[in-house]
Amino acid sequence: MFLELRHLRTLAMLRDTGSLAQAADKLHLTQSALSHQVKAIEEYYNLPLFIRKSRPLRMTPAGQRLLELADQVLPALQATERDLQRLAGGKAGRLHIAMECHSCFDWLVPTLDLFREHWPAVELDILMGYSFSGLGTLARGDADLMVTSDPIDDPGIHYEPLFRYQGMLALARQHPLAAKPWIAPEDLRDQTLIVYPVGRDKLDVFKHFLIPAGVEPAALRPTELTVMMMQLVASGRGVAALPSWVLTEYVERSYVVARPLGHEPFWCTLYAAVRTEDAELAFMRDFFATARETAARVLRGVRGVD
Repeated sequence: MFLELRHLRTLAMLRDTGSLAQAADKLHLTQSALSHQVKAIEEYYNLPLFIRKSRPLRMTPAGQRLLELADQVLPALQATERDLQRLAGGKAGRLHIAMECHSCFDWLVPTLDLFREHWPAVELDILMGYSFSGLGTLARGDADLMVTSDPIDDPGIHYEPLFRYQGMLALARQHPLAAKPWIAPEDLRDQTLIVYPVGRDKLDVFKHFLIPAGVEPAALRPTELTVMMMQLVASGRGVAALPSWVLTEYVERSYVVARPLGHEPFWCTLYAAVRTEDAELAFMRDFFATARETAARVLRGVRGVD
């Protein structure tokens, strides 16, 4: 038998992303390796799988038939693996999630919808706010998982990487900085920076961009809601640094424009932090996998982790 599960995963990702480059990135392959894999299938069956140079990528009848197989086999395989995990124990438990990421609902909500189907006996809750005490929340047992981009060396905490994202600056369409291809730290010296109401040590724009350059913005304006941030940016009341995936819908609607932070833009990794003794729980491992798969499917502009 020639076909393997990796072939089906590749074709499903090609369908979901619409391009070789994005599919390769999310599968942690080089574009050359992914192309070689597709070519091997085509040569074996002497059939093309997709129409070259189509944008977005379009499958041939042969490619569509293999996608039908992928849609049957891959979910069934995942369901069987979860059943085996349940049979091995760990069917019940508690997963209370605290978030330092204040714009994570785009991927977290669909992740929890799937997770709830997989593990109905696991008690779920979300601690959302700006006042919980970070890792102390895990240590005290108030939460079981924390979403964070700020790992701290602690033997009692396991950090599971979920995905990588790029920091971008949101600007009003008429803003003078919108004419630049990328933003330098000095460009923010005379700007009002709109931020979430948290400490600077929790803000990527300070940790990775402004503090290393020794630059201080003219003013900070805190606001809790991303949609309010975008209202303020669009009306020229300031600028906001946010992950690329958060800005996608606002940029596509021409509500704001976005520019990379730095000539060589910085990328951050989002982690799920859990107590070390909980990291290998069956339902916890499944949450990690489901979060990664969901983020790759629903977010644009993110990268997988090795």
